[in-house]
Amino acid sequence: MKEWLRSIPAVHELQNHGTFLSLLEESNLDHTQLTKQLKEVVDHIRDAIINDKWTGSVPGTNHFIEDLFLMLKANLKKQFSYTIEKVINATGTILHTNLGRARLSENAINHVVETARNYSNLEYKLNEGERGSRHSHVEALIKEITGAEAAMVVNNNASAVYLVLRAFAKNKEVIVSRGQLVEIGGSFRISSIMEESGASLIEVGTTNKTHLYDYEKAVTPETAIVMKVHTSNFKVIGFTKSVETEELIDLTQKLDDVIFYEDLGSGALYDFRRHGIGEEPVVKEVIEMGADVITFSGDKLLGGPQAGIIAGKKEIIDLLKKHQLARVVRVDKMTLAALEGTLIDYARGENAIRNIPTVRDLLVSINELDERSRVFVANLLQKTNSYQVNIVPDSSQVGGGTMPDVVLPTKVIALKHDSLTAVQLSRKLRTESKPAIIARIQKDEYIIDLRTVTPEEENHILDSLIHVNLERI
Repeated sequence: MKEWLRSIPAVHELQNHGTFLSLLEESNLDHTQLTKQLKEVVDHIRDAIINDKWTGSVPGTNHFIEDLFLMLKANLKKQFSYTIEKVINATGTILHTNLGRARLSENAINHVVETARNYSNLEYKLNEGERGSRHSHVEALIKEITGAEAAMVVNNNASAVYLVLRAFAKNKEVIVSRGQLVEIGGSFRISSIMEESGASLIEVGTTNKTHLYDYEKAVTPETAIVMKVHTSNFKVIGFTKSVETEELIDLTQKLDDVIFYEDLGSGALYDFRRHGIGEEPVVKEVIEMGADVITFSGDKLLGGPQAGIIAGKKEIIDLLKKHQLARVVRVDKMTLAALEGTLIDYARGENAIRNIPTVRDLLVSINELDERSRVFVANLLQKTNSYQVNIVPDSSQVGGGTMPDVVLPTKVIALKHDSLTAVQLSRKLRTESKPAIIARIQKDEYIIDLRTVTPEEENHILDSLIHVNLERI
């Protein structure tokens, strides 16, 4: 062991090696940074030898130097590679939270790139030559699409809920049905957000039944808000009763200084009910009913970036814009650009809306999925005989805590490999394919749902299946 340790070249000798000098030029690192990385590799090798864990070439040989610099290259690649990387979502779950939820439209992407690359009029009025507001860039579009008097955008819907409650119900009461005290992702609960805002939660009704008289009885001089939370991530069925939005609006309009606030969560700007998909309320309908203020997400059914959108009566939105916390939860120029690019498609009407991947993937027909699957399978079997393949009926999920009771009929490709189990195939396509392919495993079959896959991605999956590496199983 001592002989091996003595045989490891000194760092200053390795710095003069041709491979080090080449890496210095290729890596775009300065000499100090690359030397630091080199020292870490040498220290790692020393520790491995001391602990009898070194499995590389014998120190003092040319092969050892090659191994050392291969380790250095691997370390550089690992340290300076992006950890957020593209993956192919072949699960069929459209708003897959683990995979980043909504994909942006091409219009939104191009607008983000242009905005990021250049200076912009984020807070500047070009015609007047004076300072402007970042809210103005999307407010007009939200007003046009939803019919709201005013609107603003914050960094996510939880922030939107918090800001509304903090601004209008701090040290006051908010009446909510027990059946609507939802928990959203990451164990964040409406009741907890309400507590943090300084509002007092007044629960009415029961888990499965709440009546209008429950709200009426709960109203006191301290009541600031009657709140309805759309249960977009679960559904209670059976012996149930809830109070409709119109009834709660009528109630608050009879009261002095009480706001009706509805948290719509998923934020549908398009009426998917027309296609028999779910029962999600459309934002515009709730505004037209007379809601004082509503909040909803940007990266769910809307199909845009993560954002919390607040829309409603002008006097309410104006107060929220001036609130001190508005700066804490404000969005940056890239989010606004992505949202503006998405909203413009909604403003252009039915044809343009289908440019938004979330909407398009929700509305794709089972016949189209069946045809695409058949072409995919034919191409696969033409190039390899390593698989048993079937096209079978299945269902896709909307995901993202939206439309929990909706089943989207689909056709999936079910594969069995001659040499690999479904788990092994999944691991290989997830870790060895670039971009990684994420699909489902059902029983002993590898399941691909093309609903969430683009034509370009189909080709990559096909190529990866044909050339799957069997050397390391």
